[in-house]
Amino acid sequence: MERKSDNPIKVTEVCLRDGSHVVAHQFTVEQVQKIARGLDEAGVHYIEVSHGDGLGGSTIQYGRSLVNEMALIEAAVATCKQAKVAVLLIPGVGTVHELKQANKLGASLVRVATHVTEADVSAQHIHLARELGMEACGFLMMAHSAPVEKLVEQAKRMESYGAQAVYVTDSAGALLPEEVRERIRALRDSLHIEIGFHAHNNLSLAIANTLVAIEEGATRIDGSVRCLGAGAGNAQTEVLIAVLQRLGIEVGIDLYKMMDLAEDIVGPILPHAQEINKGSLVLGYAGVYSSFLLHAERAGKRFGIDPRDILLEVGRRKAVGGQEDLIIDVAQELAQIQRAGV
Repeated sequence: MERKSDNPIKVTEVCLRDGSHVVAHQFTVEQVQKIARGLDEAGVHYIEVSHGDGLGGSTIQYGRSLVNEMALIEAAVATCKQAKVAVLLIPGVGTVHELKQANKLGASLVRVATHVTEADVSAQHIHLARELGMEACGFLMMAHSAPVEKLVEQAKRMESYGAQAVYVTDSAGALLPEEVRERIRALRDSLHIEIGFHAHNNLSLAIANTLVAIEEGATRIDGSVRCLGAGAGNAQTEVLIAVLQRLGIEVGIDLYKMMDLAEDIVGPILPHAQEINKGSLVLGYAGVYSSFLLHAERAGKRFGIDPRDILLEVGRRKAVGGQEDLIIDVAQELAQIQRAGV
């Protein structure tokens, strides 16, 4: 592979954040310690730890955490000897209060996540992170849902606020490889900071899309061990490392240790295998935020509606992250239509 950047690739492991969705936000301190230790020993660069919906996400709307995320962040920081602990913050879900608290506990990187058209709400949090001495990255979610020109415009805003990298975030796992190429290339031609890519595997393209992103110049890359993430999961870190090594790209992560971690520690935690089932497939097909799946399944069971119909309708309404409550409204409306025989 001929990369369009000479900068080293930095991998952020998201199984302790994005993977929180899979376990209904029930991670224990012991689980976080074991996983963080394994990732640290394998040489992973960053480990993201927080509620699946970011700092402050433990709510009735998003799902209550078993353990306060600050305790999990503190445990990860105390466990890691070389890896840096990262957090995700969605403005409106998390606040500057949580960001300051996470930083005080030792988190050194924050990814400030907004919908792809709403970068302006990230300014306060990016500014504060830089003032606190943290690394700060922008995270443009649902990147498939806006024209490339809009993506570039929003990324430039994040850069102007002080972001040191901006991520193309395929929250729905809906992007096709050439769409990834177009977006990463456009950012590479427009920004003076690093470019990141966060994949979901709902169309079985997470690894392929990540490779395209790397080829086009992305240097901040996300993975999740054992594919532990919302929907069908993310780019599977141990698989990605193996493929990169086959391509002659060394990122300093021990493949065997990642394999052992996936098999011996993360595997037994999974409530079910991470696979592309009908629910996660329709997320990518409909272009819907990956964390919506469990909410749609619960609403479908409650109202007697096929969750796929709920997700397709949510997709038609172009719902964004943070609008999980819309799922209930849609399910109710579909149930009423079904009862009326319309």
